[in-house]
Amino acid sequence: MEKLRKHIEEIIPVSDGEFDYIRTFFTKKRVRKHQFLIQAGDKVPCEYWIAYGAFRAFYIDEGGREHIVQFALENSWLSDYHAFFHQTESTMNVLCMEEAEVLSLTLSSREKLASDLHKMEHFFRMKVSNGYAAQQHRIISLLCRNPKERYEEFGAMFPDIIKRIPKKYIAEYLGISRETLSRIHLAQRRQIPSKH
Repeated sequence: MEKLRKHIEEIIPVSDGEFDYIRTFFTKKRVRKHQFLIQAGDKVPCEYWIAYGAFRAFYIDEGGREHIVQFALENSWLSDYHAFFHQTESTMNVLCMEEAEVLSLTLSSREKLASDLHKMEHFFRMKVSNGYAAQQHRIISLLCRNPKERYEEFGAMFPDIIKRIPKKYIAEYLGISRETLSRIHLAQRRQIPSKH
């Protein structure tokens, strides 16, 4: 729980008493590798904060093709937010890619916490705003940048993801083929000067 406090305090200060109250709204859950946190068609009662581990959120189209919407590592928030906020069935899947521990928060708990502690309302608003801005940036990148630029930008912004997530999923997320990603990666390695 101390990790959660540190995460919250990146945006707002909280006293010991406030954090003792905040922590009562969260439920700890262990998730195994290859286990679904959310499956398409399920109700989505919670959003999740990742204490440790790695997840991918994806949509499967009518042709059976997977479209990755998000990767999430430590200190990230994750859910099918359309289903969560509207309390409808999920259209997304969220799959655990490494052994993980998450803290879950229901919508009613989130609303009560934000109502009782206005600074938490500010915290949640900032997280939503940052998430929206990141999604907008990703859309612009997909529309306007070539595969090499998308990969380089992604690597600069998310070096931990590059190290921990298999390349086939990164290629899928970036909207490029695995072969194209391999060529880009190989070309970059050839440009790195060797150390003597």
